[in-house]
Order: sequence, then C-alpha cells, then structure tokens
Amino acid sequence: MQLEFVPVEEFYFALTLAVRTLEEISQPGLVEQVRSRLQEKCGQSSTVAAAQQNNFNYVFRVQGYDNSPAAQLIVSVSDWQNKLRLSSDYGWTLDKDRKPVRTERFTQRAEFAQALRVYLQEWLQLPLADAAVS
Repeated sequence: MQLEFVPVEEFYFALTLAVRTLEEISQPGLVEQVRSRLQEKCGQSSTVAAAQQNNFNYVFRVQGYDNSPAAQLIVSVSDWQNKLRLSSDYGWTLDKDRKPVRTERFTQRAEFAQALRVYLQEWLQLPLADAAVS
C-alpha cells in the first residue's frame, strides 16, 4: 500500500460519492498528533474545514491495493468531534447514475481498515494499529 496526497486544488476531482467511514479512533491526544504529522508531511489539508467539530481532512489516492472493479481507491484521514476518522471508498463503486453501490470487496472493509491503520502507524510513527475503535 502506498498513499499519494491529494492537494486542495485536486480534492473535488479525486473524492467520490462512495467514500464512507471505515472507523473512528478515540484516543486522547491522537487527533492533534495525526494532524501535526500530516501537516509536516503534506502541508495544508485537502479541504478547509467548515465546522467546529472538524478541523482537517487529508485525502489520498491509494496505490498498490486492489479495489476492482473501481478504477481508483481513495482514503480520507480527518477529525470529527475529537476522534480520528478513517474513511474510504474501498468496497464501493458508483453505478451509471453515480449512486454508490457495494462491490464484492465490501465484506473486506474491516481488513482494509486494519491494513490502513498499520500503514499510517508506520508512516506517521504514531500508535494507531491497536488504538480503541468506535
């Protein structure tokens, strides 16, 4: 798995209507640590947050992870109400009417979420793999 940051200028072209929450991680101080590391590594977040309960949203294209039949795989790392939210379109695709539909990979979303946490833990050097999920 490899993550490619999507800057704010490309955000709307990359994000799909199929992106859904994978999990939320509730651990004191983790949101600020992740925000700080992502800002160091990527600069400004992919979107400017418009709500008090949300301060950042970093969007990435995922390389090297199969999400067929979808043409691409998107991951979002954001905060929501003091929790770290991991979202993705893994296991979803858009039909001809641009409505989200589940693919055969939908049942593997938990495994993808764990692989994403392990990747982020190594990349950001933060304790994510065993953090409490809600």
